[in-house]
Amino acid sequence: MAQISLTFPDGNAREYASGITPGEVAADISKSLGKKAISATVDGRHWDLQWPVEHDASIAIHTMQDEPQADELLRHDLAHVMARAVQEIWPDVRVTIGPVIENGWYYDFDRKEPFTPEDLGLIEKKMREIIAARDPVRTEVWDRARAIQHYKDANEPFKVELIEAIPGDEPLRMYWHGDWQDLCRGPHLQNTGQLPADAFKLMSVAGAYWRGDSNREMLQRIYGVAFSSKEKLKAYLHMLEEAAKRDHRKLGREMNLFHMQEEAPGQVFWHPNGWTIYTTLQDYMRRKQRAGGYQEINTPQVVDRKLWEASGHWDKYQDHMFIVEVEEEHAREKAVNALKPMNCPCHVQVFNQGLKSYRDLPLRLAEFGSCSRYEPSGALHGIMRVRGFTQDDAHIFCTEDQIEEECARFINFLADIYADLGFEQFEIKFATRPDVRVGSDESWDHVEGALEGAIKATGRDFTLEPGDGAFYGPKLDFYLTDAIGRTWQCGTFQVDPNLPERLGATYIDAAGSKQRPYMLHRACLGSFERFIGILIEEHAGKLPFWLAPRQVVVASIVSEADDYVREVAAALQAAGVRAEADVRNEKINYKVREHSVGKVPVILACGHREVENRTVSLRRLGEKQSSVLPLADVVPQLRDEATAPDLLAPEAS
Repeated sequence: MAQISLTFPDGNAREYASGITPGEVAADISKSLGKKAISATVDGRHWDLQWPVEHDASIAIHTMQDEPQADELLRHDLAHVMARAVQEIWPDVRVTIGPVIENGWYYDFDRKEPFTPEDLGLIEKKMREIIAARDPVRTEVWDRARAIQHYKDANEPFKVELIEAIPGDEPLRMYWHGDWQDLCRGPHLQNTGQLPADAFKLMSVAGAYWRGDSNREMLQRIYGVAFSSKEKLKAYLHMLEEAAKRDHRKLGREMNLFHMQEEAPGQVFWHPNGWTIYTTLQDYMRRKQRAGGYQEINTPQVVDRKLWEASGHWDKYQDHMFIVEVEEEHAREKAVNALKPMNCPCHVQVFNQGLKSYRDLPLRLAEFGSCSRYEPSGALHGIMRVRGFTQDDAHIFCTEDQIEEECARFINFLADIYADLGFEQFEIKFATRPDVRVGSDESWDHVEGALEGAIKATGRDFTLEPGDGAFYGPKLDFYLTDAIGRTWQCGTFQVDPNLPERLGATYIDAAGSKQRPYMLHRACLGSFERFIGILIEEHAGKLPFWLAPRQVVVASIVSEADDYVREVAAALQAAGVRAEADVRNEKINYKVREHSVGKVPVILACGHREVENRTVSLRRLGEKQSSVLPLADVVPQLRDEATAPDLLAPEAS
């Protein structure tokens, strides 16, 4: 029998007979590993322990301690176990597909009656019975005709259709979990008893068209989540509870920030409170950018298709653009325009006005650019995913030798902004050259080296993402982690020699020759709408005092204090604090409760004693105790708290 060589992660290699399985390899290494093994990686592919290896290869054996592989397997197996449980309870239900997704899986079923929440409990109970049975899992490779006939006999037409869509040269793997069988690429665990019975939960049921086609059958999709331990499941469910409490849509209603309605899908109707957050954040960014050497510009909302064709967006991005056709006077046909989905082509037009010298570079142009992009209605999500949004967009035109300095400068600029907004830490992901690209290897070496050098110059770490850069240049993406562990990609820095080339941007170098500038796309917050949503959820509505739309409410305890309440509110307003007076004929506890739900950071209560002593009773959001302070002390204290971080005196910041 032919021999093959298998190389292990430590660099050692062993000779085996061709056709040996990873399960047999694990047992050969040690009895302990043979029992603990769940799968393998063979030449970079996740491999079932039962699949034979018939060529020289690298191999790594996995156990339940190897989280990515273990999570994939247990979620995939649970999808099958759930489908088996459904068909054992309701034999007439037909199955379709059940892929692994982030944190869990889903499976689509063809059933006449809708699944109910009580049904999910029944399915979970049956799944635990299947896990307790420790049924073996086995796999076979079948030819196409046999597999199709099998599913026709079983009255599973969806499986027949799936097989017919699989390329002819791809093997058809059939998996059995006990007596229940499914078509699947694998890999899988070796028996159902390897699954954790207390670390999964069925979450919800939703409708889903077969193969995403609205003209096909409407199926029922059951979602589940699973982890390698009960503790991890508990932590995840707690995170979901926290996320529900922090949901910006819920808080947006409670704080009266914005609303959305069907007449303007994906567009935000900002209320006074929400618009106060928006403009306060925008004013802050405007000051930071001005101090950072940026010149602010503004470019048109509606642009002729000719520019989008020249930039390349018309061919590649047209499906996401809102098209506007108008009858132009004396024109033979309608003029075709588009609402701009991004700002960069327009920024090149500003750069192109007038002759530019190398002495003008780097030239930093910033715009709070209003953009419109078509997003499918199913993808819209509050103000996090919208069709109309504004970016804190900027483009830096520079020479190749200036890229490293501009990148380092931007990272420090972004870090300062994130810290002011409550995010002390962020992650940098560095996407490098893809296989299909333009430009010479020497140029890519130089630019990638410049970005790496810039990151190191700022003393920060990064995660490398090989091959994920654009075809014209590498990029950095900046990820924030919020209070409950979710990550958000907000900032970006991208090197682009392509758009200046397409749109004819040039500058005159020191020798008097025309050269193409590099264009550096950069954003800190990204979409204002999305970032405000992130801020709301990060702080659970309790925004930093300087950003809070309603910073102080001065409330009367008795009507005799009404005039004093108005005086206190006026003094705070004169000091630059967003303060309002509440002199309604309501009990103070009612007022405090109402304004606390609205996430007002500070409530000042005034009664007979406060009027007499010219004091206020100060209570901060989330605190049960109040403190009585002189009005003369409270006004300057709250004035300082209401000042944006960039405007604070150095000693105060």
